[in-house]
Amino acid sequence: MEHKILNVGIIGLGEVAQVIHLPVLESLPKQFRIAALCDISPKLVSYLGEKYRINQLYTDASELVKQPDLDVVFVLNSDEYHAECAIAAANNKKHVLIEKPMCLTEAEADAIIEAKKRNNVKIMVGYMRRYAASFVEAVKEIGGFDKIQYARVRDIIGPNSYFVKQTSHVVSFDDIPNDLKTDKQTRAEKLVREATGLDVNSPYFRIYRLLCGLSSHDLSAMREIIGMPKGVVGAKMTNNGSLFLSAILDYDQFAVTFETGIDQQGRFDAHIEVFSNNKSVKIQYDTPYIRHLPSTLHISETVGEKNIESVIRPTLTDPYTLELKNLYDVITQDLEVKTTPEDYKNDLLIFKMIIDALKQNG
Repeated sequence: MEHKILNVGIIGLGEVAQVIHLPVLESLPKQFRIAALCDISPKLVSYLGEKYRINQLYTDASELVKQPDLDVVFVLNSDEYHAECAIAAANNKKHVLIEKPMCLTEAEADAIIEAKKRNNVKIMVGYMRRYAASFVEAVKEIGGFDKIQYARVRDIIGPNSYFVKQTSHVVSFDDIPNDLKTDKQTRAEKLVREATGLDVNSPYFRIYRLLCGLSSHDLSAMREIIGMPKGVVGAKMTNNGSLFLSAILDYDQFAVTFETGIDQQGRFDAHIEVFSNNKSVKIQYDTPYIRHLPSTLHISETVGEKNIESVIRPTLTDPYTLELKNLYDVITQDLEVKTTPEDYKNDLLIFKMIIDALKQNG
């Protein structure tokens, strides 16, 4: 069989595209070729088109998805537009990678799923942490537990800019039309209201945005390891400068503490730890904005009089690269996607559980 290189069109050329996706794609020339770029900033499209030697440049995503030679479209723009762009790509028979969050509402998710099925294309949600080698090994380890006693999910970070400014060169231009800036804000308010009933002035509006953004990684990975919670026992937020959320998730026979937040410290503390009676397994993540910082697997086990603690680094290959290699295999070998739109709908359910618990707490 002839080896195929997939032509990629990219919608959204901001921080995650510049720091992550464009360099990773360029590092995989046997699998991918960057064939088109799109952003609402004309100067940014022009700048990156010249940098990556791309001739097919757009400021309108609906035009990029029509480009005949594209095999897959990466939707990396602001999440208010994810559903619209993904559906347009699918309707033009393109496979899709959507950065998290896939979308903000259940109706959007259903529309993406319908377009995927009708057009017979692959759609992958960009939960790269679930493709990390340490995570894949942890799932196997935890699957061998006789009984889970407790689990902890934590993601507390400082500003991404702390890491980006010291390690990468990201460009932006002040040429985005004001009407598009207004449209973005209006869409965000409308979609969050539709999903939760929250007004933009609600103290929980920012929490829903945090859940869809940073927290979606953690809750999605949690689900793959231990499944869906029955409910949320309680939740509490802090919103006095920094934004923090704590919740207790009900798994019937055990509980999970979930804690997340963003402050101004220059650190990244993200991990999932699962405890059985005599063994615990933890996946420790570092900031994805420094690509080759490894995620690690930590195992602690007591056997008789011996306590064994292991720290395993399965590979230095970063999760984004592993994710895109998987995407390539999924498309070229017609394999099943792990992080599907259908799977993502479960995250929307958990987000709603947490918001409802916050409302009950007052």
